[in-house]
Amino acid sequence: MTSLLLFGFLIGMRHALEADHLAAVAAISTKEHSLRASIKHGAIWGVGHTATLFLFGSIVIFMNTVISQQLADRLEFIVGIMLVLLGGDVLRRIIKERIHYHTHRHNNTNAHFHAHSHKSEKDHKQSEHEHSHEKFPYRTLFIGFMHGLAGSAALIFLTLDTIESVPLSMVYILLFGVGSIVGMAVISMIIAVPLRASSKLTWLHNSLQISIGLFTVGLGSSIIYQSNIWFHS
Repeated sequence: MTSLLLFGFLIGMRHALEADHLAAVAAISTKEHSLRASIKHGAIWGVGHTATLFLFGSIVIFMNTVISQQLADRLEFIVGIMLVLLGGDVLRRIIKERIHYHTHRHNNTNAHFHAHSHKSEKDHKQSEHEHSHEKFPYRTLFIGFMHGLAGSAALIFLTLDTIESVPLSMVYILLFGVGSIVGMAVISMIIAVPLRASSKLTWLHNSLQISIGLFTVGLGSSIIYQSNIWFHS
């Protein structure tokens, strides 16, 4: 039984690699310029994802019911819309805010790369740069919630088909979620490396962001088209 629970954890890590998850977190990471912040977003996404998986999994299993295909399709449709908006926001920032990257220092701290927008400026002085530090990423948490909702139907079906014990099913879902947290934190770190490295070259960094934005919009559009929601009355 231990091996089965370990399998749930590993499957959760693998689950983080799904294209829609990668696209969402990659789009979110384009706003960040430190490895730590990107990893934090990935972990917070995983927390939101795990919370909804565990909550809805518990409700469905204890009530001995199922999530209808129609509801599952609607949830996938919402995820598709969310991805289109995320990708569109990445492209909007690139086009409208005229972002570039340069070396920036706070007082006597170490120099780091800093994103700066010249949307409403005519003259640019490095000494005038200010940027706020990150608050709790509620948007990332919400995106994780929505992905958890969309993925709950398949996970619950797999769990019920594999494990008969209700308490053990809850542990399995929880470990699956923990695996997704770890997996997405690692993936966020991997995504952040080229974004951070390319900060030395504004054109390269912006090219990567445009690629992420286009991919996210395209994937979201594909999910919307394949959700079958148009065929439900």
